[in-house]
Amino acid sequence: MGSLSNLFSPISIGTMQLKNRIAMAPMATSFANDDGTVSPQLRDYLEWRARGGAGLIITGVATVDRFSPYAARTIGLWDDSLIPAFAELTKAAHAHGAAVAPQLAHPGPESLSPFFHKVQAVGPSAVMCYSTRRMCRELGVDEIEAIVEQFGDAARRAREAGCDAVELHAAHSYLLVGSFLSALRNRRTDAYGGSIHGRLKFPLEVIRSIRAKAGADFPIIVRLSGDELVPGGRDIRGTQFIAPILAEAGASAFHISSGVFPQKSWRILPPTGSAPALNVGFSAAVKQVVDVPVMVVGRISDPHLAEDILKRNEADVIVMGRALLADPDLPRKAAEGRFDDIAPCIGCGLGCIKRGRDGMGPLSCVVNPTVGREREMALKPAAERKKVMVVGAGPGGLEAARVAALRGHEVTVYEKDAGPGGQFNLAAVPPLKQELTKVISYLATQLDKAGVVVKLNTEVGPELVEQTRPDVVIVATGGEPFVPKLPGVEGEKVVSAHEVLSCRQRVRARNIVVIGGGMVGCEVADFLANAGDNPVLGRVAVRIITSKTEVGLDMVPEGRTLLMQRLREKGVEIVGSATVKELFADGVLFVRDGKEEAIRGVDLIVLARGARVVDRLSARLSGVVGEVYVIGDAREPRTALEAIAEGAEVARTI
Repeated sequence: MGSLSNLFSPISIGTMQLKNRIAMAPMATSFANDDGTVSPQLRDYLEWRARGGAGLIITGVATVDRFSPYAARTIGLWDDSLIPAFAELTKAAHAHGAAVAPQLAHPGPESLSPFFHKVQAVGPSAVMCYSTRRMCRELGVDEIEAIVEQFGDAARRAREAGCDAVELHAAHSYLLVGSFLSALRNRRTDAYGGSIHGRLKFPLEVIRSIRAKAGADFPIIVRLSGDELVPGGRDIRGTQFIAPILAEAGASAFHISSGVFPQKSWRILPPTGSAPALNVGFSAAVKQVVDVPVMVVGRISDPHLAEDILKRNEADVIVMGRALLADPDLPRKAAEGRFDDIAPCIGCGLGCIKRGRDGMGPLSCVVNPTVGREREMALKPAAERKKVMVVGAGPGGLEAARVAALRGHEVTVYEKDAGPGGQFNLAAVPPLKQELTKVISYLATQLDKAGVVVKLNTEVGPELVEQTRPDVVIVATGGEPFVPKLPGVEGEKVVSAHEVLSCRQRVRARNIVVIGGGMVGCEVADFLANAGDNPVLGRVAVRIITSKTEVGLDMVPEGRTLLMQRLREKGVEIVGSATVKELFADGVLFVRDGKEEAIRGVDLIVLARGARVVDRLSARLSGVVGEVYVIGDAREPRTALEAIAEGAEVARTI
């Protein structure tokens, strides 16, 4: 596929030397201690990425003010007492040849101070705080000057902790520096606002304070939105104007993203189906006007794509975030030419975005359940080699087989269908979801390399288990569509979303109703609907009926934003707060606001009401097999995040 000579060439950012052009993006983890110190969990998480070959580790936000937290369990550099634990992190990363740069920030308008300290959040102007749904308070000039000093002090502590640089978060009209820099949130009429020069005053003062307190030779990376991409926001021409000014003041490099939070958060955290390398046009434009290195972030998970960006001189350093969650060893594997062994990031956001926002726990990853548990879940050889039968070749079963085989067990996977993948094969059918197939391809390749036998078109019952006499059976048979008990549900025009996506049902309908407004219902509607502008496809009208007030609420917000946009473009009608009572031969009866309503002239009714457990085996193996485990949807219908995690965990215990 060609050399990766650019990607694995060294580069200097000021006095900081990087061994290659791969930097780890800063990401919120909730791994720090409650007091803001670096915990052993956070240190291990970042050390594993350093050990995997990243040239630069940019930590998540390190707050400069103890009373303005960014999130729960976020690291801080607001006090000298935080230096020793940070020094342990830098020492661990340096042992693997990686440089370290904390991302310094004052959360400003997005601070959680109202919840943690009962203190109103602050900003350049009194504007809405999206994280808290409350107004922030406009800072006085004396307060601004004090915060400028806090940034300088935090950078000095970073240097004393052995860090090689700091990154200043000034992007996304977000946090304090980014808010001052953006006209979207800075509405001041004094010296700190009113014009681009006024909006630059605060970030310039922060840079000067860092240079004064941490040393003029201490590198400062500035993260910027190349284009804010909303009306009234800064465009790329504006960024080209401010970048040289920031560089002259002391910025040693720029880290280019795009968009603003939350209006364009899908640009900040590009979801499944969004374009890869979507910010390289902006980074290339910034490179035209500055003489310092330019870094670029945004769905760059393929090493060959990264190499091409560098070769085209569109950036100098590639910043990878979620790709290094999925596989911390990506740089090392790429350098060794082991591309098939790289666990793929699919942009799903289930573990790295939605999990934290929903209060389900700290950072995780669908394809890598070891995130945040690197030391705990390190693979160890099995004490006793066992014969393991995995029933079901969905992602959970495949991961269980992979881990069990790597630990030395004799593993055979049985799958009733003609190929591996399970429900991931269906999830990959709707528009812009095709990259989900990468996970199955990766796992199938790893099983082959590990010597796992995969038997397809094979249904497993107690008789087969008795014949093969395994020591362990892992039941990963997944789920099946839930069919609600409704009059008319057995009608010939009623099908499941699974039947539609698996092409078992040939769809010729022009007037369709989807019952269920979760992710599956919305994606089936996206798959079926067409506005009619293309005469070849013709008009396909789709209505979604849901008991909720809105649809897609179980989705990652960034992905939901783009899906809702497509549904609007295709004319999909949403019937919310409706309870379906009966299905007709040509329609649906439902109740909304206490009144019965009916939709007639329907050609097809698609049920998308979730799944139910499929486990017809485990209870019948009592007394037959010593160890029986049930994972994934066969245990309880949930997402691939839980299925793969359970497969990984079970396989480590046998």
